[in-house]
Amino acid sequence: MGKEPRRLKEVLDSGQFAVTVEYNPPKGTNISGVLDNAKQLVGRVHGVNVTDNTAAVVRAGSLPVCRLLYEMGHDPVMQLTCRDRNRIAMQSDLMGAHMLGIRNILCLTGDYPTVGDHKEAKPVYDLDSVQVMQLVQGLNNGRDMAGNKLDGSTDFTIGAAVTPEADPLGPMLAKFEVKVKAGAQFFQTQAIYNPDQFASFMTAVRPYKVKVLAGILVLRNHKMAEFMNANIPGVSVPQQMIDELKAAGPKSEDVGVEIAVRTINAVRPYCDGVHIMAIKATHRLADIITQAQLG
Repeated sequence: MGKEPRRLKEVLDSGQFAVTVEYNPPKGTNISGVLDNAKQLVGRVHGVNVTDNTAAVVRAGSLPVCRLLYEMGHDPVMQLTCRDRNRIAMQSDLMGAHMLGIRNILCLTGDYPTVGDHKEAKPVYDLDSVQVMQLVQGLNNGRDMAGNKLDGSTDFTIGAAVTPEADPLGPMLAKFEVKVKAGAQFFQTQAIYNPDQFASFMTAVRPYKVKVLAGILVLRNHKMAEFMNANIPGVSVPQQMIDELKAAGPKSEDVGVEIAVRTINAVRPYCDGVHIMAIKATHRLADIITQAQLG
């Protein structure tokens, strides 16, 4: 058992600039890649986010991977989507997560099964992400969703997602407020590529007493950037970045790392931390943290 990790909540509450990273569990049981990578980051990041069958692709569960990272000395953030579980299963998993030392939950709606690799799967969506936040608040207060008293409550910090580059921004800001009212204490944003637009989003949300972590998604090449522009709502990679990645040819991943570091430096004055997503490039996380002088 590693030492008890310093909690993400303490870092955010103290006003320190928080750094979190994201891992996908493996498709299968070989967890060595994630653990080897995460070992190098103990003490350098404040939270480690573990996805929950992201993009509706079947992978190992978030909960066991969170526990392994906790044992290593990390403070895990367990992602929980509404797609695959009803309210009974969710509450059961949440109580289990608390028993296993997990204290941060990121509540997400979850991509529809048709985008994933089991297109025939029946989606659940018993609750939406806002109702899950209310459910977690209930468990924290010692009651289940039906109002029954628990023998031992949970103690979760509640996270939510937001898309700052949504156009128009109005509906997203309305949803942000709803999530704050439902108990969200910190927000992780969708990938940011336009720091000026992000700055105006932050001006709009600053009156709320919540913390915002800017999402930094590492672009590995121009094809990835073009795919995101075409398929991910609320993400717009500027053409100039796409050209930069294209011009780099085989060195495009290095340029992607440079863009990530540049973006971190540009958003840093406005937000409370960054959440670095390096899909298929987790081997570059340590470089990014070093180059951006984050820890």
